[in-house]
Amino acid sequence: MNKIVPISILFFLIGTVSLFAQVKKDTVLVVKDTSALQEIDPLTPAKAAFYSAILPGLGQAYNKKYWKIPLVYGAIGTSLYFYIDNSKKYHEYRDAYKRRLEGYHDDKFQYLDESRLIAGQKFYQRNRDLSALFVVGFYVLNIIDANVDAALIQFNVNERLSLRPEIYPADVTFKPNVGLTFNYRF
Repeated sequence: MNKIVPISILFFLIGTVSLFAQVKKDTVLVVKDTSALQEIDPLTPAKAAFYSAILPGLGQAYNKKYWKIPLVYGAIGTSLYFYIDNSKKYHEYRDAYKRRLEGYHDDKFQYLDESRLIAGQKFYQRNRDLSALFVVGFYVLNIIDANVDAALIQFNVNERLSLRPEIYPADVTFKPNVGLTFNYRF
């Protein structure tokens, strides 16, 4: 019984190797004609930037980068929400301070003295101004992204051009050095 088990395992392994054998096929190499390059439209980046300037996200749709549109509206919309919210709170503190100077007392701000009302005004005014800056910044970033993306779509990338990291030992100390190699095959 002990001799049968190793012999059966040997036959099993030999039999499975032959089951996974493949038939050799003749391969045909196809040469692609790279002399016919695509036409480059120099106005494409300007069109994409113009479309994004008119309506944020439209330049990304023009570049067929649809996944960027929710990011654009999320960034601009969030900044705009914080601008509106901080502006509303700034006006609440300002109006409460003005009413306090006139001699009226609001129930909402009754526990705050005048210095706290002024500090609240400054805080929300600063946050409102920063939010406005973010709205403008994300709007401009939207335009720049559409322009750069349209310019990079036309960039010719093929297999002959490569940039890759390389780690090689130093000559004396044999410590690893890190570098980039730029290869272009003719």
